[in-house]
Amino acid sequence: MKLHIIQPALAEQRYSCHGCGNCCRDFTVQLREEDITRLRAQGWQEKLGFDPIVEFRGTNYLRQREDGACVFLMENGLCRVHAEFGFEHKPIACQLFPFSLTPAEGGAVLGINYACQSVLENKGAPLPSHVKDLERMVKSLPEVKPLSQPPMLTAKLRASSREMQAMVSHIDAWLRRSEIDLQTRLDGLAWVIATLSIAKLENVRERRFGDLLDTLFGALPDELSHLPVGPPSTGQKKLLRQAAFARVEDPKIGRVEKSGRMRTSFAQLLRSRRFASGRGIAPPIGFDWAEKIDLAQVEEIEPARDADQIAMTDDLITRWLRATILGGRAWGSGYYGWPMIEGLRAMMLNVAVVSWLARLHAAGRTPTPSEGGGQGVGSALDHESPGLTIDDVRAALSRVDRASGRAKWLGTRTEQWRLKYLYMDDGMRRLIARYGLIEGAAKPQALNIERQ
Repeated sequence: MKLHIIQPALAEQRYSCHGCGNCCRDFTVQLREEDITRLRAQGWQEKLGFDPIVEFRGTNYLRQREDGACVFLMENGLCRVHAEFGFEHKPIACQLFPFSLTPAEGGAVLGINYACQSVLENKGAPLPSHVKDLERMVKSLPEVKPLSQPPMLTAKLRASSREMQAMVSHIDAWLRRSEIDLQTRLDGLAWVIATLSIAKLENVRERRFGDLLDTLFGALPDELSHLPVGPPSTGQKKLLRQAAFARVEDPKIGRVEKSGRMRTSFAQLLRSRRFASGRGIAPPIGFDWAEKIDLAQVEEIEPARDADQIAMTDDLITRWLRATILGGRAWGSGYYGWPMIEGLRAMMLNVAVVSWLARLHAAGRTPTPSEGGGQGVGSALDHESPGLTIDDVRAALSRVDRASGRAKWLGTRTEQWRLKYLYMDDGMRRLIARYGLIEGAAKPQALNIERQ
């Protein structure tokens, strides 16, 4: 049977590959049996002088170079397999990126990953133009099948199709309220999710669930002025930094094999503790990030103040969140099998992490007074600068979205407990306000002392 691909209503999102090669430098590619057979038939072991396939803990992957790049990445940023044999002869994971196909009722929902530079910059063709290629690719993904029922609403309640659609449509409508500034929309969404987290949803099913969403979103944004939040506590900020580390940590197979499992785990623990402390030099983040970034400087970086930077940031974050909701990547089979409420909590934590990481990226481009330019550890951001830029936000979002739904450790009980704690005492709202992406509304109320 032909699998129906459900296209999200994202007319403003565009994508075409521009050959930057970033995905080939930054992803570990898992191989299917069909991929392995095809690569063997192409004779790469003889051409390269080594096997391009590596087995690691029972799973096969494309081999990577010392710097983490794929062995097939050429100097011009293009793929050698593609160049010699054509697009359809690459591993299916490479063909599919940056798209995802999430099993859903009636077919598979088309999602898109913001780890791709062309997606971030919104360059290329409309998404529907790619559907024919995706229909061909899905034949190599037999596990992508229509689901017989919607995802769970909470850990104990299964959502109905009507309830899931109500959730999607209400969140999407709120995100599209362009007359309301981005920070207020993020704060409002965090408040709604926190309210749903403590509501007795077993008493408001089907039509009444839709009525509840009408009431909550209908109260926005006015309700927020009656519910101000203070700065986040020390513990809340520490948990945010730990969440950031979990989303940027990217162990490479070659390095793990070279260092050994014990040494790798110990090094990860040290890096995690450094992130959690918020002091010292940040461990390496990605191939396009500055080195030797002072973690403490994150607290000094201002939100975007330039009108153009604010507009571009608003557009990017809105596109990303809408694509996450409409593209089936917020819950259920698109996010570790989690219930809808827990998936939405995780999505808002991703927003807070993007905001924090964008500041870390900005700190990496802030020179010390003695340097007068270039990259390195800065002392304090020049207060005449425009604050965060769209490049900072893109760099942060790329790191977060590449891990979301993909890094196994983000679907563990540890992450669920972190989210539970952060939704206590308005923790998520406090973090989103403290590390706002743009200058404007939803700033924390001034308090004499920081809450501990």
